[in-house]
Amino acid sequence: MRLFVGLGNPGSKYAGNRHNIGFMVLDRIASDHGFAPWRSKFQAQVTEGRLGREKVILLKPETFMNLSGQSVGEAMRFFKLEPEDITVFHDELDLAPGKVRTKTGGGHAGHNGLRSIHQHIGQNYDRVRLGIGHPGHKDRVAGYVLSDFAKADENWLDDVIRGCSDGAPALADGEPAKFSNAVALRTAPPRSSTGNKKPAAQSTADQQKTVAAKAEDTRSPLEKLRDKFKS
Repeated sequence: MRLFVGLGNPGSKYAGNRHNIGFMVLDRIASDHGFAPWRSKFQAQVTEGRLGREKVILLKPETFMNLSGQSVGEAMRFFKLEPEDITVFHDELDLAPGKVRTKTGGGHAGHNGLRSIHQHIGQNYDRVRLGIGHPGHKDRVAGYVLSDFAKADENWLDDVIRGCSDGAPALADGEPAKFSNAVALRTAPPRSSTGNKKPAAQSTADQQKTVAAKAEDTRSPLEKLRDKFKS
C-alpha cells in the first residue's frame, strides 16, 4: 500500500494558489484513475483506489499547510505504513515553472508543509517537487505562493498535472524514472522530426544521383578537363 499526499490549503479561497499544486495533482489522479469519492478522515480529505499493482490512499490535509504533518502522521499510523511508503506532492520554489523532479529524503528547504511532515514522521519519505519558480526575493515568497497561478501559467500547469497523473501508476510501483518519463511526454514532448526527414531524404537522393552519374562517366580526368574547355 502507498500513501500519496498532496500539500495545499483547504477552502475555495486557496484553491488556485501556487501553494495548492499538490492538491491539484491528487484531484487529477483521483479523477483519471477512478478513485472512490473523497471523504473526511485523518483531518484530511481522503480517497482510495489502485495505481499499477498497488492500492493507493490519496490524502489532502485540511490542517492548513503549516500543520500538514499532523494529518500525514495520523494516516501513516492508522494504515501501519513506514515513511518509505509515502510520497508527497508539493510546490517547489527552486525549480522553474513546469519542471518536475522526484526525491527521497533530505531537508525541507524552508517549505512549511514539509517542515511539519519532518516533525511528525521524519525525512525518509519520497517527494515529487513541482516547480513554480521563485519571485526573486525571499520577502516576496509568502505573497507569491499564496497567489493564484497566472493566466500565462495555464498551459504548462495543465501539462504538469496531466503528466503526474499519467505517471502515477509507475510511481506507485516504485519506478520514479518511468514516472518522470510520463511527465516529460506531457511537458517536453519529442519534437516532430518531419521537418528534418525531408531534407535528409533529398540529400540521400542527390547522393544517389551523383553516384550514378559518376558510375556512368568513364572519362579520364584529362578528358574531362579537355571536354570542359570545349564546351
